[in-house]
Amino acid sequence: MEQAFLAQGTSIDKGENARLSSFVGAIAIADMAKTTLGPKGMDKILQRVSEHDQSVSVTNDGATILRSVVIDNAAAKVLVDIARVQDDEVGDGTTSVAVLCGELLREAEALVGQRIHPQTISAGWRIARNLAKKALEESALDHSKGGEEALFRRDLVRIATTTLSSKLLTHEKDYFAELAVNAVMRLKGSNNLDHIQILKKAGGQLRDSYLEDGFLLDKTIGVGQPRRIENAKILIANTSMDTDKIKIYGSRVRVDSMNKVAEIEEAEKDKMRLKCEKIIAHGANVFINRQLIYNLPESIFAEAGVMAIEHADFDGVERLAAVLGGDVTSTFDHPELVTLGECDLVEEVMIGEDKVIRLGGCKSGAACTIVLRGASSHVLDEAERSLHDALCILQATVKDARTIYGGGCTETLMAQVIDREAENTPGKKALAMSAFARALRQLPAIIADNGGYDAAELVTQLRAKHAAGETTNGLDMYKGGIADMADLGVLESYKSKYHVLMSASEAAEMILRVDDIIKCAPRQREQQY
Repeated sequence: MEQAFLAQGTSIDKGENARLSSFVGAIAIADMAKTTLGPKGMDKILQRVSEHDQSVSVTNDGATILRSVVIDNAAAKVLVDIARVQDDEVGDGTTSVAVLCGELLREAEALVGQRIHPQTISAGWRIARNLAKKALEESALDHSKGGEEALFRRDLVRIATTTLSSKLLTHEKDYFAELAVNAVMRLKGSNNLDHIQILKKAGGQLRDSYLEDGFLLDKTIGVGQPRRIENAKILIANTSMDTDKIKIYGSRVRVDSMNKVAEIEEAEKDKMRLKCEKIIAHGANVFINRQLIYNLPESIFAEAGVMAIEHADFDGVERLAAVLGGDVTSTFDHPELVTLGECDLVEEVMIGEDKVIRLGGCKSGAACTIVLRGASSHVLDEAERSLHDALCILQATVKDARTIYGGGCTETLMAQVIDREAENTPGKKALAMSAFARALRQLPAIIADNGGYDAAELVTQLRAKHAAGETTNGLDMYKGGIADMADLGVLESYKSKYHVLMSASEAAEMILRVDDIIKCAPRQREQQY
């Protein structure tokens, strides 16, 4: 009926068709991501098919995979969006949030097939979500207070180890967990991960990676300039240091002799000399510029004994300004208004066969660089993604220090609490609550499946252990059995699990309540003559 009143090119899916389309799209995306879940999860190869870009990346990071997939289904886009927000907010749990949302929708599909109204299902889910949230809060541990620094540090190492268990770095997880914790502890509670730089250098093994005190710039020092400066005063700039040519669009200069050309060139050089003198007048002995530095200014800086570093990219310049405590300047007429960056030492060092510039003893003592070594660019890219997830989750744990047990322990605990309450809840809401509990129990089942174990056997054993009061038990993925997570040291961040629970259930509820999908054709541009 509506088609008569709608513009050409607009289509509407109604009722059952709309709901089925939403369920199928979201579940398909969740099924694609779920094989990467857990310490035995598989990797995906992402290959670009653009004419100009045929690059390949190998990853099992949920957010990276979902972000790379081109999607036409509206509900599937919601799943991709919640994974992206989880990545930005916490850094880990991106696959879990998409998989839990998909499992909730799978359960909802069965309930809708039994003629239960989506609003009834949503009401039951809301009760279940509140019960799960309460159970999660009660099971959380906090060792950050009361002078328990050693225990809190141990918790951080265990969280980093758990996060890295499902990544490429799993075989060196203890080494990289210590590396990540040392880097985050240097921040002293600051939330600025910009102070931790990750520098990738191909060659060597992953084990050769290390934490470097200070900041490393993958750039070169100008010709004939000092290679080592102590007590450096650093001027950070974003200015053009090529010859100051006439840069007016469409301008021409006509001369009647070669002498006039020489005079113009000399005037340009004089202008550049004046600019260099102004820079030197700031009292800096190191000059770092975002743009190129041409030969003439380079030789002027060399004569003045100033170390000049060119082409530090924009992110590098912003990060340097934060770390060195200086300003990024573009004009040099008022030296008294410019804050110079400071560090104890600037020197050239070798990593493998490459030279880099090391800035040690920065004004921000939190600054450090993690140097990653690896066999190829693909390995390094995936190692960087893995380490970034670990750093983000550690940073989130420093802000909210509560921790919970992993290995499917908390999912089983939350499901048990919901099942217990569902028995005392009258009406069809109880069916929705039981469905919520089943969806939660699917997470340990998927983790077991991905490890090649009998998921049904392990999950029923786990339920029995929790029913017997052993609520710290979870899946031991290396022995294929049930074990105490407190003994194994499998910890996760409370904030990560809380976000997974809330985001997945809210997104699933939103998709469930859809009854129409309206696709609007773009407005046609009118032909103008």
